[in-house]
Formats: sequence, structure tokens, C-alpha cells
Amino acid sequence: MSKLSYDLVIVGMGSAGMVAAEFASKLDIKVAAVERDRVGGDCLWTGCVPSKALLASAKAAHAMRHADRYGLTAVEPEIDTARVFERIRSIQADLAATDDNADRFTDAGVDVHFGAARLTGPNTVDVEGVGELRARFVLLCTGSRPAVPSIPGLEEAGFLTSESVWEVERAPESLVVIGGGPISIEIAQGLARLGVQVTVLQRGPRILPRDEPALAERLTEQVRAEGVELVLDVETDAVAVESGAKVVRGTAAGVRAEWRAREIMVGAGRRPNLEGLGLEELGVATGPKGVVVDGAMRTSVKSIYAAGDLAGRFLFTHSAGYEAAAAVRNMFFPGSSDATDFVPWCTYTDPELAHAGMTEAQARSEHGDDAVHVWRHDLSHSDRARADGHPDGEIRIVTAKGRMVGAHALCTSAGEVIHELALAIHERKKLSDLGSLVHVYPTLSMGIGQLAGDASYERAGKLGFLVRSRA
Repeated sequence: MSKLSYDLVIVGMGSAGMVAAEFASKLDIKVAAVERDRVGGDCLWTGCVPSKALLASAKAAHAMRHADRYGLTAVEPEIDTARVFERIRSIQADLAATDDNADRFTDAGVDVHFGAARLTGPNTVDVEGVGELRARFVLLCTGSRPAVPSIPGLEEAGFLTSESVWEVERAPESLVVIGGGPISIEIAQGLARLGVQVTVLQRGPRILPRDEPALAERLTEQVRAEGVELVLDVETDAVAVESGAKVVRGTAAGVRAEWRAREIMVGAGRRPNLEGLGLEELGVATGPKGVVVDGAMRTSVKSIYAAGDLAGRFLFTHSAGYEAAAAVRNMFFPGSSDATDFVPWCTYTDPELAHAGMTEAQARSEHGDDAVHVWRHDLSHSDRARADGHPDGEIRIVTAKGRMVGAHALCTSAGEVIHELALAIHERKKLSDLGSLVHVYPTLSMGIGQLAGDASYERAGKLGFLVRSRA
């Protein structure tokens, strides 16, 4: 087979690879992309798209059950989860045929090759069935996969993961989820609303350990109220199959216990897809989180870059795309774009829980107690939240030495609300600065304006001695 030469070869066409390919196609360079399976990666096939489609169906079912909140007659929905999963697959198929179609990239001038890829040199990639591709630069975007804990009996019993759960024809009648991170909690709440009996086993003292603890606790209460059994401080030590049920055994807060269900799902984190790439032979440095990269997303081999889950910085679709674009910029416009460490995120439960910057505890640890102030807006005081029937939630802003360093929102559409706050943190704004923006009424974001007003009033109060008194 003849050797093909390119300016850039992208390995992996998931969230990072697709952004890199689209960006690179706009430049006057020759680009190739290699995919061993399906274009779209985890986000389309096993992550964001199917989980959000599931949550949409679950939210509709929940609204029917609680229609009396809106002056309507509540009804118990007739749920066939096979139809729900069929809807999920139809959405995936539609995206695969349009935005995530390989032809879209081919039409843009990217050569798309299918097959397993292996680096054979700093500037060469061997693709199974295609041959060797030569490149000035290589960008690795091979993503990650679910991590599976070593629990005796787990493999023999069989289990689902956040990937394989979308392959079932219908949801199991009961489910034990091992792990209490974002993926697990989203799926747990979604399936519970669709009639599945769900138990979540979390190793630590709370779910969503990276989020603001007080808001995570409020979400815990909400999910429990909907029927999800959340068990904390769990250590699992064995799995067995008994009388058609799968049994997880361990301890909860040091007390022996067992949990039974028709099926088990493992949601205990992810691990980078390093294997088979030839990294060790080339001397590409790796660590427990993945490929080691610098601020330019470059590996220890200067012609090879990595982005997304493989680089292990932030395991989010939006950060993967950001990192991939930064990597391409730095390849062809050196020094133009260091990848930021400031990445907001959102867990798409109902209500959603969004996060930007520091938690209160992190701010106090870094800046000291006296420098930190926490501003809280409870949604029980939000006209929009009360009108929508969702007054349970909170917007919380953390300031240090007067400037915003953290923001957290537990509310409907928190993923939309957080961006104004994230931008303000990124630009090192004071909370009072947001008071100069007129916030639309009635919106949830109006709460941000109210907090900004409070900050402005507080500052004005300190300057009250400057106000002239009238005779």
C-alpha cells in the first residue's frame, strides 16, 4: 500500500476529533481522520445524547404524575420502556445521518479512514486495512471507556455499564447502580421515573462529590423523594446470582448489607483508551488519568498532541471540543492558545446541578475565611420558579476579596443559567458588576440580578457617610 501524506492526522472521531476535523478543514492544510468504529464517539452513542433523550422521556412521565401541580388532573402514564429506548435509538440514528455523518467531513475536504490506528513513529500512523499515513502532526482523540471495579463475582454475574445500557431492548424491572457520579445519578433518576426500582450504592459520604455539598445534598433529598434508594458509605465486596436476581454484598457505614435487583449497572468512573496506540514504544508519557499533555495539549513527543478524555483533564464533551480546537491552533499557530483549566459543568438531573469555579470550601481554603462571602438566592423567592412549579432549588455565588470565584445553580435549566456566572468568574468580575446588566423578568437568571443588586446595596451602605443630608 502507498503512503499517504497529510499535515494533520486525527485519531478518533468522537467529540474532540470531530471538532478538530471541522476546524482543521477551514485551514489551508491537508487533513485525515481515522475512526475504528462509528463517528460520533461516546457523546452520540453511549453518553450525552442517549442519556438526555432518556431524561426527556422520564421528565414527561414525571409531569403527567404531578399534573395536579398545574391545576390539571394527574394521571399515571402507561410506560413501555421498549418504546422509550426505540426513541433514543431513532434520535441517535438521525444525528448519525446528519451532523455526525462521515460524509459531512469528507465533503469539507477531510479524508476519513476507518480502521484501528497505531502510531509507528512521531509522524506516522498505521491504519488497519489502509496503510501508513504520514503527518506533520498527529492528534489523538481516542476517548475513554467505563472503569470496571474488581469485585468477586461481578464478571460472572454480568452487568451493564453507561455504554451497554443503551443496547438493551427495554429497561430492567429493577437495577442496582454501583457508583454515585453524574452519569449514575442521571440514569438512576431517569429510570426511576419510568417505573424501574433503582438503588444507587455510593462509596463516599455523598453523591456528586465534586459539586457544592449543600446543593448536592438538596438534590439527594429530591432524588430520594422520587423513590431512588441512595445508599452512602458503601463498600462492595461480592456479587452473586440467586434465584434469578443479582445480589451485591458489602457494607453500608460499616454494617453488613446486600442489595438485590434484576440487573446491575457499573458507574464507577472511566479509564482512558491508551491501549494499542503504540504510545509506550514512542516514549509518549502517560499517567493514571491518560496521556500527559502540556498547556498546548502537546505530549512529550512534540509532533503528537492529545485532547478529550484521553488527556484526562476534564471528562466532558464540551471540554473535549475546546481542547481539540486549542491543539489545532497550537500546531499551526504556535503559542496561540493554552487550554484553560476553568471548565464549568452540569449534571442533568431534574433539577439540574451546574458548577463553575470553586466551591465554598475550596475558596475558604485558598483565600481564607475572612475573604470569602457566599451569596444565596433560594428559588422559593423566584417568581419564575414558583410560576413554573419548581421552587425547590438555589443559586449560590462565592466571592473572595470581592471578586467572583465560584457559582453553583440547582434549578431547571441550570446548565443554561451558569454561563453568565462562568463568564463573570473568567473575567474576574465583582458580583456587583452584574448589577449593571438589566436581567429579563421573569427568568431564573433574575435571581442573579437580585444577588448583584444585594452586593451593590451592601457597597452603597458602606459609602453612606458620603451621602449629603438635606437640611
